[in-house]
Amino acid sequence: MNTKENIAVLGAGNLGLSIAKGFVKAGVCDASQITLTRRNISKLEKQKENGFKVTPDNKGAVVDAKYVFLCVQPKQLGPLLAEIEEVLDPKKHVLISTITGVSLDVISGYLKGDYPIVRSMPNTAAEIAESMTCLCANKKAKDEVEKVERLLKALGDTLIIEERMMKAATVLAASGVAFFLRYIRAATQGGIQLGFDSAEAQKIAVQTARGAASLLMQSDAHPETEIDKVTTPEGCTIAGLNEMEHQGLSSALIKGIVTSFEKINRITE
Repeated sequence: MNTKENIAVLGAGNLGLSIAKGFVKAGVCDASQITLTRRNISKLEKQKENGFKVTPDNKGAVVDAKYVFLCVQPKQLGPLLAEIEEVLDPKKHVLISTITGVSLDVISGYLKGDYPIVRSMPNTAAEIAESMTCLCANKKAKDEVEKVERLLKALGDTLIIEERMMKAATVLAASGVAFFLRYIRAATQGGIQLGFDSAEAQKIAVQTARGAASLLMQSDAHPETEIDKVTTPEGCTIAGLNEMEHQGLSSALIKGIVTSFEKINRITE
């Protein structure tokens, strides 16, 4: 999707920058169509060189934008919306929140007007158009949500879900990036112990992980179907898999995901 509309990213930290860079890389818009805000804009100096507009003025960023990404911390949301509401127009602006655990009702509760609001949870792979982004929307945004999904699809794949599943999506997709990266790091360390240098081991681990994911994406097969193709009787693969399971690999991953989910529910209640 190519858009002529301007975009404001309010709170351009790691995720906000990933979204902005992803849009430009995917050809959604030019960097000059995106305004990045942050209280300490010295951290965005490099982005000026990349063509983005940079300002500490949230209201100024919103005035010329259609899509307003809210990428601040939960405690900053109320003051931010109070600051920009005088320049918000419910017929013009679409608010897109990436704020962990903050519901559509909470967001709208900070506002006096009735605005189209979309909750989305991209991950940092948005920067290279490989994000998994889940989203949901309020009733006011029913005519906008498909446009927002097309916009976010430029950052990778998307899935519209029920709002009650957004916390789970945050853990599985956003936190999940860190979980998979930790596996790759562990595989790299194992490769080093086997005799590869660190760069070689990481290259092998990264491409192997990419290949495994691609097999599932292209074949729509169950993981065990592809695992069975690799495990031969009395072979080294099944021996390694069984030892990993004896040490609790699957159990540890599931427990980690559930623990993250329990944590996100505690911090956003």
